[in-house]
Amino acid sequence: MQSLQDLWFGFGVAFQGTNLMWSFFGVLIGNLIGVLPGMGALSAISILLPLTYAMHPVPAILMLAGIFYGSQYGGAIGAILLNLPSHPPHAVTCLDGYPMTKAGKGGTALGITMICSFFAASVGILVMVFASPLLTEIAFKFGPTEIFSIMLLGLLAGSTMSRGSPLKGVAMTLFGLLCGVVGTDVNTGSFRFSFGVPELSDGLELVAIAMGLFGVADFLLNVNRMKVITANTSLRIRDMRPSWAELKEAFWPMVRGTGVGTLFGAMPGTGPTITTFVAYALERKLSKTPEKFGTGMIAGVAGPEASAHSKTQVDFIPTMSLGIPGDAVMALILGALLIQGIQPGPQLITDHPDIFWGLIASFWIGNVILMVLNVPMIGVWVKLLQVPYRYLFPSAMFFIAVGVFSTQNNLFQIWEVLAFGLIGALLMALDFSVAPIMLGFVLGPMVEENFRRALLLSRGDMAIFVTRPISGTFIALSALLLAGVTWSAWRGKQRGKPQESVADEVLASAHVVLPKEA
Repeated sequence: MQSLQDLWFGFGVAFQGTNLMWSFFGVLIGNLIGVLPGMGALSAISILLPLTYAMHPVPAILMLAGIFYGSQYGGAIGAILLNLPSHPPHAVTCLDGYPMTKAGKGGTALGITMICSFFAASVGILVMVFASPLLTEIAFKFGPTEIFSIMLLGLLAGSTMSRGSPLKGVAMTLFGLLCGVVGTDVNTGSFRFSFGVPELSDGLELVAIAMGLFGVADFLLNVNRMKVITANTSLRIRDMRPSWAELKEAFWPMVRGTGVGTLFGAMPGTGPTITTFVAYALERKLSKTPEKFGTGMIAGVAGPEASAHSKTQVDFIPTMSLGIPGDAVMALILGALLIQGIQPGPQLITDHPDIFWGLIASFWIGNVILMVLNVPMIGVWVKLLQVPYRYLFPSAMFFIAVGVFSTQNNLFQIWEVLAFGLIGALLMALDFSVAPIMLGFVLGPMVEENFRRALLLSRGDMAIFVTRPISGTFIALSALLLAGVTWSAWRGKQRGKPQESVADEVLASAHVVLPKEA
C-alpha cells in the first residue's frame, strides 16, 4: 500500500508543468535520435549533459531518462526499416526485423515492437515499484565472482548467434574479445594491442563498431542497388495492427523477453546488449522451426525488443540504489546525478523521493507519449525507405559520421567505423555472422575485469568460482554447455547430420535454463 501511495506522489511530481515539459522534450529527442542512423542515446545525452548543469535535478533526470528509453523506441524503427541499429542492443532486432521489412511486413514488425515495448516497460515499472527493495538485496549478492561466471556463460553461448558453422561463431566471438582488450590495462596502465597508435589508448568505441558492422557493412554490400527494397509497399497506420494470429505468435516471446530483461536489469554491471542476445537465443531454442530465425520471424523481434525495454526500466534499480551503472548511458545518467550533488545509493529513495518516484511515474507517461507520437508518424518512417538509394547512402553515412564524432569529438573514431564497415562487409560476404563480434566485445572487458578482481579478493584461489553457490551454478552450466555441444556434434557426425543445424540447436539450448536458474 505504501508503494501505491509513493507512486501517486510520483505522478504528482511528473505531472508538474516543468517536469512534464522536459520529459516530453527528452522522449521526443530520444525518439528522433533513435531513428537516425548513427545517432543513439549515448550521443544525445553526451551533447545535452551540459544543459543539466543549470537545471533542477528532477527535470534534468527526467529529460535524460526520456532520451534513454525514447531512443530505445526509435532504435527499433531504424533497425527494422533500414537495418541500422543506432543502439547496439538493436543489432539483434536487425536479424529478423529487417527481413520482415524486405518481405513487406515492416508495418507488422513495427506494430509488434510497439506492443511489446509498452507491455515490457509497464512490467519493468511495476517491478521497480513493488520489488525494488527485494531486487536491491539480491543485487548485493552479485560480486565479481558471480558476474564473471554469468558473463563466461554468455560468451560460451555466443556462437548461437551464428546461423552457420559453430567454428565460425566461436571465431567471431574471439575476434570480439580481442577488440575488447585493445587499450590501456586498468591495473598496470600499460597499452595493449594499440600498435603504437595513441588514439587506441582508450580502446575501440562501441558505437563505432556497432555502426561499422551493421550499418556501413550493409551499405557497402548493397551499394550497387538501383531500386528501393520495398518501393512497391505502402504502409499505413492500419498496417501496424497485427492480426490475431500474429499477436498469439508474439505473446509468449514477449512474456519471456520481459522476464529476461527484468532479470538482467536487476543485475549491476550488465549492459543491455547481452539481454537481447539471450532473449533471441532463448526464442530460437523454444521455436519449432529454429532454422527460420534470421529470415523474418516475429519471435525474433518480439523477444529481444521486450527484453530491451523491460531492462531499460529496471536498469535504474542498480544505478539509483547501488550507484552501479549497467552501461555507458547509465553511467552518464549517474554522472548527471553527481553533478547535481546527489549521491546514488540505498538512501536515495528516502532522501530524494521526488527524484525516484517522479522518475518511475515519468516512465509510464513517457511510454504513452511514445505510442501517441509513433502511430501517426509511421508514414514518416516509411518514407525513409522510398528515398532513392543514391541519396540514402551518403546521407546515412553523414549521420553515422556525425553521430560517432559527437560521442567524443574524435575524428579517429570515424576511421574506426570505416575499418569495421570494411571488415563487416568482408565477413558477411564470406558467410560469417558478425553478431557474435558485438557480444565478445561487450562482455570481454567485463569478464577480464571481474576475473582479476575476484582473484584479488581470494588471494589467487581459483576455487572461489565453484565454492560460491551462484557462481558455481553458472560455472556448472558452462561446463554442461561445452559437454552438450561436444556430444551433440559427435552425434550429428555419426548420423551424418549437417554441422550447422546441430550446432545451432545445441548452442541455443544453453539459454533455456539461464533465466530460470538465475
